[in-house]
Order: sequence, then C-alpha cells, then structure tokens
Amino acid sequence: MIEVEGLSKRFGMTQAVTGLSFRVEPGTITGFLGPNGAGKSTTLRSVLGLVHPDAGRATVLGVPYRELDRPLHRVGAVLEASEVHPGRSGRNHLRVQAAAAGIRASRVDELLALVELTAAARRRVKGYSLGMRQRLGLATALLGDPEVLVLDEPANGLDPAGIRWLRDLLRSLAAEGRTILVSSHVLSEVAQTADRVVIIHRGRLIQQAAMAEVLAGASGATRVRTPDAERMRALLAAAGISVSTTDDGALLVGAPPERAGELAAANGIVLHELSVEQATLEEVFLELTGGETTQ
Repeated sequence: MIEVEGLSKRFGMTQAVTGLSFRVEPGTITGFLGPNGAGKSTTLRSVLGLVHPDAGRATVLGVPYRELDRPLHRVGAVLEASEVHPGRSGRNHLRVQAAAAGIRASRVDELLALVELTAAARRRVKGYSLGMRQRLGLATALLGDPEVLVLDEPANGLDPAGIRWLRDLLRSLAAEGRTILVSSHVLSEVAQTADRVVIIHRGRLIQQAAMAEVLAGASGATRVRTPDAERMRALLAAAGISVSTTDDGALLVGAPPERAGELAAANGIVLHELSVEQATLEEVFLELTGGETTQ
C-alpha cells in the first residue's frame, strides 16, 4: 500500500504540492494523472524518499521509504529520468544491480526473458532504443520481486505491441496482489489499464475514484440516428435542447436518451439509433483540469 497524507512541498517561489492525500491499494493499478507541472514528479519522488516534504508524509507499506528494510525487495521504481551506464550491456547492468542488492544472479536472465530483452542482453545500452531502455528499467524495478511498483511514464517509447505487452504485464502483477502506481500522459492507455485513478491539478487532488466510477459519472451526449434528421434537429432546438451533427450524420443531443426518444415518438419520427456516447478519460481529464493537457 502507498499512502500520501497532507503532502506539501515548495521549491523556491513554486508551490509544487499542497495538502495532497490519496491511497493506492494492493492488488490494483492506479493511474496518477495531472497536467504538466501539476506536481506528479514531486509526489512520486516523495513516495520514493528522493524529496523531503515541507509538510505531511508519504509512506510505503506503512513506513517512509527510507525506513524500509531491504527497500529494493519491497519497492520497484521506474522514473522517466532513470539513468543506465551506456557502456554496459543490459545483462551487466542488471547483474550489477542484483549484486548490490544481494539478489541471486539467476534472476537476471529470468527478467531479461520477462521483458523480452534476451536477444539484446549482450548489447551495450547506448545502442538501445527508448523502448528497450524502458523495458530494461522495468526489469531493474522487478529485480527484488517487490510488492510495490512506482512507474513514471513506463509506456514512453514503446510501440503499440509493446504498450499492449506492458498492459498485460501490469495486470498480471496486480493480480498477484502487488500495489502499482503509474504516472502517464497516455490517457487512452490508462483508461484500459488502471483500476483506479488519482487526478491532481496545481498540486491539489481533484479526483480519486475507481475508473468505472470516473467514466460513469462523466457527462456523455445522446447519439441519435434517424432518416428524418432535419426535422428531429428542429424539434430538439425548439425544445431548447442543444444538438450538433457528427461527420457520419448522427445527431449528438444534450439531453438523456429517454427525452430524445419521447420527443421522436410524439412526432412520429423513426429512430435507427438511440444511445449514450460515453465520455472518454481524456474528456473527463480536460473537464476537470480546465483544458490543460498532460504534455
């Protein structure tokens, strides 16, 4: 479990995080979202003991990271700015990390296979693509078979097949009961991967809920398709209901489907489609953050 309680941190004149509190439960993948500069990196670094907060605290498995016994066996982390010695091979990098943490050497080849880097294990890291470096970083994080994973932009540099591989891997790790916190700007992927979401803006919490709850609570438009679209549009407008037309000719109606259906039935209009167009995580995110993006 990861717990952030009343976390605040200022850097000079910049208040990075203010009174931030949230919890990441075992057996779940929690997406950690916010616009650029929202305080995500400061929060993650506080969780990992790399930043000392001005107020509040961040704990992992009940204690601050620095108080963990054999921390690499308890917590694995991938930070966006993680550095690997470019002159070492992928295998040697993992061997050095394993030796320093007292981890058996055979674990290295197990993880190279898991992250699909066996064929590139003897190549120097300076020749790795960004996606390969991401896989190596994930292998490093998993060396100690940790209970908790803190991942900052783990899909960065991965191709579509790699992103799907990462999604399946994270789901399998969560199914084993691990606690996984993932910061990402790829909102469509977070929507497919995460069980819960924490959204922050300007250093403050603005949403913490199950992914299904976040999307279910979002306002979606009613989609109407009819061979009598112009008359339907006129009736909706006369009733004070907003309406627009999509590229494929359907109407997007700013009213519940029941209201649109009743209006059509009362005026003898045949409907070919009447459904709710669910808002996406990106739309929810932009609404909550006033249109600011994660880029």
